[in-house]
Amino acid sequence: MKGPDLVRRQLLIGAAGIGTGAALTSVAGYASPVMPESGASRGPRRIIIDTDPGVDDALAILLALKSPEVKVEAITAVAGNVPLDLTLRNALRLVEIAGRTDIPVAAGANRPLKRRLVTAAYVHGNNGLAGVEFPEPKTKPTAEPAPQLIRRIVRQSPGEVSIVAIGPLTNLALAFREDPQLPSQIRSVTIMGGSLSGGNITPAAEFNSYVDPEAAQAVYQSGARITMIGLDVTRKAALSEGQVHLLESAGNQAGRAAGRIMRATLEQVRRTGANGGRLLAHDSMAVASFIDPSLVTLQDVHIEVETEGELTAGETVGYRKTPMRRSAPLLEAPAVADDAPFQPNAKAAVDVDGDRFLSFLIGRLAG
Repeated sequence: MKGPDLVRRQLLIGAAGIGTGAALTSVAGYASPVMPESGASRGPRRIIIDTDPGVDDALAILLALKSPEVKVEAITAVAGNVPLDLTLRNALRLVEIAGRTDIPVAAGANRPLKRRLVTAAYVHGNNGLAGVEFPEPKTKPTAEPAPQLIRRIVRQSPGEVSIVAIGPLTNLALAFREDPQLPSQIRSVTIMGGSLSGGNITPAAEFNSYVDPEAAQAVYQSGARITMIGLDVTRKAALSEGQVHLLESAGNQAGRAAGRIMRATLEQVRRTGANGGRLLAHDSMAVASFIDPSLVTLQDVHIEVETEGELTAGETVGYRKTPMRRSAPLLEAPAVADDAPFQPNAKAAVDVDGDRFLSFLIGRLAG
């Protein structure tokens, strides 16, 4: 056995072993969700995926649908990478490709809370899937709006349902506005968004936080148990040409669809220079680290999202120690204390085992 066959075997072995045993342990405080204690009934953890598909969203959704550790209760679409009519259709296409039309797909917000929608067709193509054409979906979205669907599912099973949010946080912010007690009923919120080390759409801001900074700030201030998977770690793992080939030659429809999308994306980023010409799977890392928190190193942080800066709106400012100082007050403004104690409201990923993450991702999808 040699060449691509050996690589495929190694990837599949890695994917089969991930997410078991000690890998599914909690990190105290604001951890990603955990499996039940030893001796309790083990089963898949229930999640809602809030998303704006999006090429990396597509991989993340397919990864979740092919992972027995999670049970996807719903997929809620939001405007972001492309407008809502496209993100909704793409979400419906993906559940059909994966053979999971039993999962409800709901339409959410078609614009940010207070801003004009900015999209990212320069990476995701005009249709959100790098220009790759798939048949129009036959499945219809649920009539229930996304914020209402999120509220209903969570309220029916308090403390049992987690959110994996991989787009702008508008839908979550709306659900929390309508039901201020909802954050305490959610088991955890894993966010792909933000950065502690600079942005990707501006020097300050990561795309999802940039699109709707007011929504992001509302979610971080909600009291929910949050894990942030930001650019600090997602930039550290780029898919290779060989891994794209493995997806293209997968033995299942979902893997081959992922391969088509990533091949077109790879050609586009090489042509345009987006992401430095590298093929990144930001959103898939949020799903993978939800399944196996040991993939990432987490650190207590207090996240504030800049909502007023002309040049920095959407920046996620991460405080890691006392005092949590703000900018010096203007002369006409009242003086404020600058020695607020450090109070974490999230855990942020600061490092990742990139090779193990990619082995998991490609192994699951190509398997």
